[in-house]
Amino acid sequence: MAQSEVSRISTISQDQLDALVELHNRFQQGRLGGRRAHLANTDLTGLSLRGKNLKQANFTGCVMERMDLSETDFQEASLYACDLSNSNLYKTVFTRADLRGARIENANLEGADLESADLRVGGLARNGNFDSGRAVNFRGANLSGAKLAGSMASKADFSDAMMAGVNICRADLRGAKLEGANLSNAEITGTQLAGASMKSAILIGVELNTLKGNGVDFSDAITDENIGTSVSALGEPLPKLIEEHRLWLRTVGKNGKQLDLSSVDMRMIGSLKLEKMTAVRAVETKFFGMNLYRIELQSAVLDRSDFRNCDMVLSDLRGSSFKGANLSHANLTGANCSSLLIGTGGPMNRFHPCFFEKARLRYTVLREAQLKNAVFRGADLSFADLTDADLRDADFTGAIMEGTILDGAKMEGAIMERDKSRPVFRLPVDGSRD
Repeated sequence: MAQSEVSRISTISQDQLDALVELHNRFQQGRLGGRRAHLANTDLTGLSLRGKNLKQANFTGCVMERMDLSETDFQEASLYACDLSNSNLYKTVFTRADLRGARIENANLEGADLESADLRVGGLARNGNFDSGRAVNFRGANLSGAKLAGSMASKADFSDAMMAGVNICRADLRGAKLEGANLSNAEITGTQLAGASMKSAILIGVELNTLKGNGVDFSDAITDENIGTSVSALGEPLPKLIEEHRLWLRTVGKNGKQLDLSSVDMRMIGSLKLEKMTAVRAVETKFFGMNLYRIELQSAVLDRSDFRNCDMVLSDLRGSSFKGANLSHANLTGANCSSLLIGTGGPMNRFHPCFFEKARLRYTVLREAQLKNAVFRGADLSFADLTDADLRDADFTGAIMEGTILDGAKMEGAIMERDKSRPVFRLPVDGSRD
């Protein structure tokens, strides 16, 4: 079928798919009765091709969401304009495959092989709608350790993707969008990145000298160079400063000194696990990738700080302010982000909620988190996981909630006003995510 024709989606069962794979294997082996797999414009959502050999198969325009495609061999296959979002592509082989116009958002491609794959712009007519200029979409996907050497991915979207240790040597990424992507220790020798956006990207362990001057946007990117004040330049060892801070808390400010870590790059510390840092001030501080398990940060001012990829499981964040902070891909499972009672008794007591106004919480895990009365006005919660979270009386006015998972969440009294021009979030309906 010509790509300009309008395509209609058909469906297929797992048994039918298995039979088709068997015929394809016979075709690959040159056996009688074999036939090359051809499944254009078919809905395969939720099915499995785990470990199958599908070299040179044709899946043009197929819907392949939430599939198990781990260790499947798609070498030289056509997956033109396919939707592989949320699928398991662990160690999947896409060598020289045609993935033009594919949507691979929020998928797991850890260890996948996309060497010399075609990841350029493409599109397909479907159900009366024609999209001829769709860029390949890897937003939020896990590409850690993947091989994209020699791939053609101009204008592809890798925003917020996990790309630690990825090999993009000799790849064509001109005009690509890598905003917020984690490219730690990526191999980039010979990569074409002219006009690419690496704004707020994580580029630790990456040799950038050859890229500078090519129109690449590195603004707000995290590199090997400290951004702001080094911990070693604080004047006193951090443990001593924390003790001074605790004395300040115990004496209600009469002795000691409040800890102010504003604009400090904390990455060299690595871990603040189980640390007690109530009422600390840390504005525009870099906590990226740190172990903050069970940390106590009640009533802290953490505005515009970077918590990307942090382990904040079971952390106590009651009454703290995260206005404009970046918590994308952070794990806050079971975190306590509820209101904190401020005051020493009497009529002046008041409850202070957690503030996440205009914060970035894309792909953040907030499962079973306590978020009663939390303020998310203008925050970006795209694809965040709020399963079983307590969101009673929370304020989501103007929040971006594309793909947000709210299964089992307590929503009584929550304010859900939103920009109607944006995609709707996923509400819990009879326990499903759809």
